[in-house]
Amino acid sequence: MTQSRQSQVSLSDTPYYHCISRCVRRAYLCGEDKYTEKSFEHRRQWVVERMHYL
Repeated sequence: MTQSRQSQVSLSDTPYYHCISRCVRRAYLCGEDKYTEKSFEHRRQWVVERMHYL
């Protein structure tokens, strides 16, 4: 069972949190999706460039 962030987060311990929630099925960051036969290879360079930037 899920819990609200209010019950999970203690602002007295640390006031800064980065919260993300994501549910992705059959999603490909890079490479070829065998289910849809689409290529996402163009994203590989985006990831590399972003990592260098950060």
